Amino acid sequence: MHNFEDELTCPICYSIFEDPRVLPCSHTFCKSCLENILQASGNFYIWRPLRIPLKCPNCRTIIEIAPTGIESLPVNFALRAIIEKYQQEDHPDVVFCPEHYRQPLNVYCLLDKKLVCGHCLTVGQHHGHPIDDLQSAYLKEKDTPQKLLKQLTDTHWTDITHLIEKLEQQKSHSQKMIQGDKEVVFQYFEELIDTLEQKKNFFITALSDVSNLINQEYTPHIERMKEIREQQFELMTLTTSLQEESPLKFLEKIDNICQSVQILKQRPLPEVQPVEIYPRVSQVLKEWSRTEIGQIKEALIPEMKISSIRMPSSWPDTDKKEVEFFQILSISLLLMLTLFFYQHITTFLNEVCSICFSKVSLSVYQSLSNNLHDLKTILYHILYLLKEFMWKIVSP
Repeated sequence: MHNFEDELTCPICYSIFEDPRVLPCSHTFCKSCLENILQASGNFYIWRPLRIPLKCPNCRTIIEIAPTGIESLPVNFALRAIIEKYQQEDHPDVVFCPEHYRQPLNVYCLLDKKLVCGHCLTVGQHHGHPIDDLQSAYLKEKDTPQKLLKQLTDTHWTDITHLIEKLEQQKSHSQKMIQGDKEVVFQYFEELIDTLEQKKNFFITALSDVSNLINQEYTPHIERMKEIREQQFELMTLTTSLQEESPLKFLEKIDNICQSVQILKQRPLPEVQPVEIYPRVSQVLKEWSRTEIGQIKEALIPEMKISSIRMPSSWPDTDKKEVEFFQILSISLLLMLTLFFYQHITTFLNEVCSICFSKVSLSVYQSLSNNLHDLKTILYHILYLLKEFMWKIVSP
């Protein structure tokens, strides 16, 4: 099929014949190709001779053409019919040019190292490039695969194979290290989560115990007060109903109701006892926030208790008030002086410790300093309570 295709190709433009014309020497060329040759030979003048000479591009025979030029040459109708039929058929074994319709790739461009068609050489981007026919180009490049195969199997590629193996081993080793680190991370945080969960449960249990203590402290009093209030409501109902009774019934019931009211009013009422919870969880967790994460297991959960502060039912007499006032005033002044000199003492100790103490001693001092800071907070709280208490003492 390729040989048959060569017979349909113009030897000048290497394209399928377009308007094929036959020279007297029986060689056929495209009409446009012959016109280009005739124009290049300089035979187109204003004055035309009777016969125009033209050299055949194939056999070099000098041919005389009529003054009308290439148009006077006969058309190769048989070849044109074959070409038309050829172009109408499918040719799966023929590769056509992607840029020029129905033009086979039948020439090899030596400059770009690729197959081209005749139109690519005449009017396309390969115009003027050196070319070769398919068979010659094939013979020249036939041994190239063996040469390439030899290059692809030399020691360079052996080194690449060894390098790939080495990189794969290093990658596998690194991945194993990463996997081991992941397992360490999982184990560490699982243990930490278990520890935190355990500490959380201890806190919740301690708070639940304190809640039970508060219930034990308040619930009996609340129940008694509710009972008294219910009795009050019953007596109010009976008192209201007496207004509708007859004089006889009224006199029979009024005394009992009066006695019941007196008995109910004489029932002792519990003293209001505010309850404080100590230590508070927020204070404990504030201390924990300064604890290193590795020491969280050793962090202690203190026992939580409640304390009832009993408020006196009556105030002391005037003399006792004055004594208590001066006692509290003295304590307050002492605490204020302590707080005033606290900053100076702390600054002095910091300077001395930074010069004289070792790292271990300095760590102990810093822990003590934190405790002093907490003590300062407690002193402020005591001062506040004393101020409130003093206000109550001096109040008329």
